[in-house]
Amino acid sequence: MEKISFSNLLDKQGLSKDILSNIARETGLIERERLITATDLLFAICIEASGGTVSYNDIAAQIETGGGESVSKQAVWKKVNISCLDYFKKVLESLIFNKIDKTEIAKLRVTCRYKRILVQDSTIISLPERLFYFFSGVANQSTKLCNARIQGVYDILNEQFISFSIDKYSKNDLKAAPELTLEQGDLSLRDRGYLINDEIQRHINAGADCIYRYKNKMCLLDTVTEKPLNLLATLKNKSFLDLKVKLNNKDKTVVRLVAIPVTEEIANKRRMKAKKEKKTPPSTEYLKLLSWSIYLTTILVEQANYKEISKLYYLRWRIEIIFKSWKSNMNFDEIHNVSQIQLLVILTARFIMILICTQFIFRPCKAIVKKIFNKNLSLLKVTHYLLRHTSKIIEIILELSEYPFQKTETMKSLARYCSYDRRKRINFEQDMNTLFPLS
Repeated sequence: MEKISFSNLLDKQGLSKDILSNIARETGLIERERLITATDLLFAICIEASGGTVSYNDIAAQIETGGGESVSKQAVWKKVNISCLDYFKKVLESLIFNKIDKTEIAKLRVTCRYKRILVQDSTIISLPERLFYFFSGVANQSTKLCNARIQGVYDILNEQFISFSIDKYSKNDLKAAPELTLEQGDLSLRDRGYLINDEIQRHINAGADCIYRYKNKMCLLDTVTEKPLNLLATLKNKSFLDLKVKLNNKDKTVVRLVAIPVTEEIANKRRMKAKKEKKTPPSTEYLKLLSWSIYLTTILVEQANYKEISKLYYLRWRIEIIFKSWKSNMNFDEIHNVSQIQLLVILTARFIMILICTQFIFRPCKAIVKKIFNKNLSLLKVTHYLLRHTSKIIEIILELSEYPFQKTETMKSLARYCSYDRRKRINFEQDMNTLFPLS
């Protein structure tokens, strides 16, 4: 991708050259005209960060190749500082909050009662040992492993990221859970790692709904007696379970417990995984509970039956695919011996490229390919394709603006190489269309 194409791409997303210059001055990255401009630096680091390890020499070479001035790696080193990090964060924030037209959303999912469906997850990346002081990790007398935890929140209804964060390894999902901003009309889908009783009550207070996976040994109370519920005994001889329970918090929050049996094959896989991962042998009760998929939700039974609750939660798989795409295509684990600031700039640059690929290309192309070729694009395949053919990024952006909903060669290529395979297993788009039929 050429620098002019990259600049045009950002311009179409509301980040003109003037706005980028203003952000650079506000953050202190550029105080007066220099050989290295803010746009040069943004372009070079984003392109280099997409391909793996990033050195100051590579960035300097990319600036010159992209049409900028010939600069030294020392000049780049001076620029990659805290002001540079603030600049990249501001650009990322601007891209994240580039909203699509709400009327478009309304037409897309007319039967959905939610404004946003939020999925939150985290992934761990390995870092150079020199950063252990900043990010922590696992250490013993002989070895030291440095890790960071990346948190992501994605709105699967509107197909856009809400937030990213790069945190210490010690900041687990429980600590990150209260930081999720909730709005009235939200539905959040979260794993058991984020499950805190007060978080469920926080959803209710905000006018939002949630679905959580049940956490083993969690104390649930009978709604009448308020005595602890024996879940395994309650499930005995049931084909499914759908009842109200109380949480063991100060508000005694009433929620819905939904349990659906899984196949013996799935149950056995879960048991094998539990025995492998647990430091101590899992209890007999826990192994028996693995025969069920168990959820806690604030959604009323009149709004969704137990089967629909399971289908809704399954949509959370979307963020698993996104994280897999990050690690497979964005080389998140390819970090050489960099400083803390350089690391954060590189990761933020990768987030910017993820947004470009997912929000500004995948989302509109998916609609076009579906309408013209009746095929469903795979996010994983599109990201893989774009990051290995970066020249295609600007081609697609230009086609989307100049030849909307036309059968161009680029759209043919996306349909050919980036669509889901024809198979019996239901893909994500089919799940979404089943739950929220198109108008």
